Amino acid sequence: MSSAPQHPVDDAGRPWWHDAVIYQVYPRSFADANGDGMGDLAGVTAHLDHLAALGVDAIWLSPFYTSPQSDCGYDVADYLDVDPMFGTLADLDDLVAQAHGRGLRVVVDIVPNHSSSAHRLFQAALTAGPGSPERAMYVFRDGRGERGELPPNAWPGGDDGSAWTRVREADGAWGQWYLHIFGIDQPDWDWTNPAVADMFDDVLRFWLDRGVDGFRIDVAHGMAKEDGLPDRAIAPWEGWVIPTVDPATRPPMWDQDAVHDIHRRWRRVVDEHTAAQRARRTADDPAYDDRILVAEAWLEPERLQLYLRPDELHQAFNPDLLVTPWRADDLVAAITTSLETCAAVGAMPTWVLSNHDIVRHATRLGYAADRPLGGGIGPRDEQPDRELGQRRGRAASLLMMALPGGVYLYEGEELGLPEVTDLPDEARLDYVFLESGGAQVGRDGCRVPIPWRADAPAFGFSPTGRSWLPQPEWFREFAADVQELDPDSTLWLYRRALRLRRDLDLGGPASSVEARDGLVVVTRPASCVVANTTGESVEVAVPAGLAPVLVSLGDAGGVPRVGEDRWAVPGDVTVWFG
Repeated sequence: MSSAPQHPVDDAGRPWWHDAVIYQVYPRSFADANGDGMGDLAGVTAHLDHLAALGVDAIWLSPFYTSPQSDCGYDVADYLDVDPMFGTLADLDDLVAQAHGRGLRVVVDIVPNHSSSAHRLFQAALTAGPGSPERAMYVFRDGRGERGELPPNAWPGGDDGSAWTRVREADGAWGQWYLHIFGIDQPDWDWTNPAVADMFDDVLRFWLDRGVDGFRIDVAHGMAKEDGLPDRAIAPWEGWVIPTVDPATRPPMWDQDAVHDIHRRWRRVVDEHTAAQRARRTADDPAYDDRILVAEAWLEPERLQLYLRPDELHQAFNPDLLVTPWRADDLVAAITTSLETCAAVGAMPTWVLSNHDIVRHATRLGYAADRPLGGGIGPRDEQPDRELGQRRGRAASLLMMALPGGVYLYEGEELGLPEVTDLPDEARLDYVFLESGGAQVGRDGCRVPIPWRADAPAFGFSPTGRSWLPQPEWFREFAADVQELDPDSTLWLYRRALRLRRDLDLGGPASSVEARDGLVVVTRPASCVVANTTGESVEVAVPAGLAPVLVSLGDAGGVPRVGEDRWAVPGDVTVWFG
């Protein structure tokens, strides 16, 4: 019996989020109901039946708050309202109610490290001046040098310049500097100020009272800064993961111990709301009263596990599969590390292959060799093999859905959508592209709006044919209505997989996860999942009595039996045996 601490569970012995499949909706690209070319909340509501039929447990909404949209909504100007481009609070309320009516929970993004410079409190801070309570809401400091002309320290910012910008005071003279770890228009909140913590408590309660089922915390390893904002060298990122284990090299703006006090406080807010909901619930009410907190934190396992202690967050995004090569040894090493890391604190891992910040996995896996893709793919870059990407993408998806814990899907991956790699420069809107002068392609390619109907304007994304990013003509073959009619489509593969995942309890613990001859083999008492990461057929022995029940290529007959309890798994294919 494990002595690891445990998160609270429901009457069935397992919290809903333990093995939940949560679908990320990037609202501006999902569906446009009013015809302005920008996806909106009403568009999401209109497609809830698609998500319910897919078999997911919840949806996660990327930011829909009032925002100048310089970072696609991660620059929040009002945490308590919906940006008019996405609709109204009434639209959000309707979406939550309609989702709950279909058995779907709703998780929303929260962005607590920084706000937009258009936020009324930042504007008040600029007006009020040094030493004021208004300015104390953000990280303002005097500059160095004889006249304060130098930044307070040498921290780099998200735009590759300084993390500090100097402001002009009310008299027109140059004055203090404010901190922005990300863009210049994304000033950092000062979390040493109790008023900031109080404000965010109110923000959480506002949305909990409106029925949302949890929060995905953007940059959950941010917020707290090292005392004194020390001016020392910043350790480089290693493969997108911030090195944090050694305090001597830990970046002073990331993963500070004080951030755990913030998360514990938020956990108390969420748990108090859950308890109040349970006390009010009658026997015929739906059991949507168990709220969750999910961290986005790119950290090494030893540090990430601290965020998952029972009095902190319920889940953390696991970036491992986003950056692990399609090789059995590498995959098993990443999977095993994640399982062990979470087990140490009584938590379960999550798995994700695509999101709004990285090249879609149906394209990433279309390269024969490893290739860094953090900066995106453009028309002048080496292009992937689309057929190989589709084959491996389906195999990787079935492997991910067979791992213990929760799964996060990104809109369109159930259609097998590839990255749009041929967007012209003039169509690109991501600030990564714009601020790098085109040196980095950016993330627009994974954000192109979803094709719903092959023969409709904008492929059904918008009734007017408008689309905030251009959709390529080849999107037609990936349209949802086309795949609905094809039993071997990626859409039907995902539907079958999510149903079987429940039937076989593939989100529950595994007996073993091992690499064999280029295969990833995940074994449980009543099932065995085999992912062949080689390009050749490989024979494998599976537990007695098991036979193929799902194959990533869609044809169980393509997995020949070659002996008693031995099967030949084709190259770049995943097979579920049950």
